[in-house]
Amino acid sequence: MGHRTIAGFAASAFATIALSTGALAQDWQPSGPINIIVPWGAGGSTDQVARVTAPLIAEALGVNVVIVNQPGASGSIGTQAVLDAPRDGMTWTANAIKNNATYSVSGLIEDTSIDDWHIYLSVANAPLVSVPADSEFQDFGELLEAFRTRGEDITVATAGGTSSGGTAIASLATAGDFDYRMITYDGGAPAAIATASGEAMVTTQLAVEQTELVRGGRLRALAILSDQPLIVEGVDPVPPITDWLDMPIAPDYFGIFIPRGVPDEVIATMDRIWEENVANSDALREYAETFGAVLAPSWGEEARARSIPIAISDACGKASRGEAVIEPAELGFDCETMSEIDSQ
Repeated sequence: MGHRTIAGFAASAFATIALSTGALAQDWQPSGPINIIVPWGAGGSTDQVARVTAPLIAEALGVNVVIVNQPGASGSIGTQAVLDAPRDGMTWTANAIKNNATYSVSGLIEDTSIDDWHIYLSVANAPLVSVPADSEFQDFGELLEAFRTRGEDITVATAGGTSSGGTAIASLATAGDFDYRMITYDGGAPAAIATASGEAMVTTQLAVEQTELVRGGRLRALAILSDQPLIVEGVDPVPPITDWLDMPIAPDYFGIFIPRGVPDEVIATMDRIWEENVANSDALREYAETFGAVLAPSWGEEARARSIPIAISDACGKASRGEAVIEPAELGFDCETMSEIDSQ
């Protein structure tokens, strides 16, 4: 099958979200429960924010919204399951949009692109470089020097090569000119917990997956992959990575994605729900402020436009590191200009 351009077009854990009797009237009324497949383990960044937004959708629609954790192959197994499901509007996924946009580049899912999805973004997350509380490394400068001199002796826990933590350490290694050894887990939360327990020397998973461990004194946060410090209640300000390295920074957006081909009324209804019930949610705002995410709700063309920079950065980063199975240009990404290819 040919790859479309953007300019054109394991064990499962279940959690049923409780409903409110005051459901809002909508054009689309689901015939039964909606499944949101989270293609990562429970407790990770995707799982966390999906469990915050699912009750808001459930209350608005008046049906159960079921979170199904289906981890494996850097999120591609659960994502493929959604693509293979009937396009009746009853099966969605949750993820970081850069993953859905670049699974073809990494060869994990054939012939797919960002435009296979209706995009509903909730928050932006940033990777956090942390070490165990008793680590020898007191700041990122010391860790960077160790990476450069000890290379693969330094172990890094992530949720896999295409996960946020995996792409973060790859980008750091490129910018900092060092080697490392990755240890992979079924999700960001297990990777962070393993690091806190001493199974790995470093983790580069997202801040939201590490905040409680940092706040509890089990991890020491060294740097946030941002050009601004991380400020979270109960945690000392974490300096930005740009204090040490000159590297591109793009927001990593997370949300819920519905495959294209579902009935139009499904999308019209979700657009309204996202605007009226999710974008202004106190629960979502509290989650972001507590765990170090950035509240960033959007949908439709705005959501797609926000997603493109991180998708291009991720795809072109894979290509530059020799990890691409197909060239980003086949998905409509121009790595020279870091923009979309205009085929109009």
